Amino acid sequence: MAGTDSTQHQTDITPDSAPAIILVQPQLGENIGMCCRAMLNNGLYDLRLVQPRDGWPSDKARAAASGADSVIDGARVFDSTADAVADLQRVFAATARPRDSVQTVMTPREAAPEIHAAARDSIKTGVLFGPEAKGLANDDVVMADTILAVPLNPAFKSLNLAQAVFCVGYEWYQTGLDMSAWHDGASTRETVPATKQELLHMFEHLEHELDKCGFLRPPEKRPAMILNIRTMFQRAHLTDQEVRTMRGVISGLTRKHLRGKN
Repeated sequence: MAGTDSTQHQTDITPDSAPAIILVQPQLGENIGMCCRAMLNNGLYDLRLVQPRDGWPSDKARAAASGADSVIDGARVFDSTADAVADLQRVFAATARPRDSVQTVMTPREAAPEIHAAARDSIKTGVLFGPEAKGLANDDVVMADTILAVPLNPAFKSLNLAQAVFCVGYEWYQTGLDMSAWHDGASTRETVPATKQELLHMFEHLEHELDKCGFLRPPEKRPAMILNIRTMFQRAHLTDQEVRTMRGVISGLTRKHLRGKN
């Protein structure tokens, strides 16, 4: 459907309140462009690309974006998913595949009010989308706090990348219109959720000490053990202060262990 009027503006929904859209290893420029179109349809502007297969910038992406140049021009490229979500405090992973982890699963409609509530508290959010052919890897999913699953025909849940982005963006945008009257309150939080970078540094600190003490053994079980530990902490939705406290606990236990050897 055609329908663009640059003189019209959205209501209280602003780019600052919108979640980032992170495309992990997207394969085709055309697909990225169609995602940009789906994003702008729903007032989303923050596009982050992790290792786009065919490089960036892309003329094919711009052509497929059908005028969503503001999203194309603002897109940022990252070397890893960890880098792309480093400044975010709440991350959702869009995936249709069942996982062994015990992360919370929501539909986009259920998650939309939470994303808006986070924005009112100045909490930065984002949604991860995986490569077209295989979706998100476990190492990407574990960086998220919540899994997003679109309720579709159980016998055929396949969506293309732009469809998936549109489903999430549409529910977020429509919920924002319904909640516009709520947008006049200031945050009363004394602490804020930890960023993904803060969490990653805590994980690396903890895993380093667990390797030193021999906990992460045998080697073949180490990846699964790390996945379980990280998922456990992600479910806790730690604040920045709690992460600092946890790192102090790790350092304190390490110092006590070293003193005990002397």
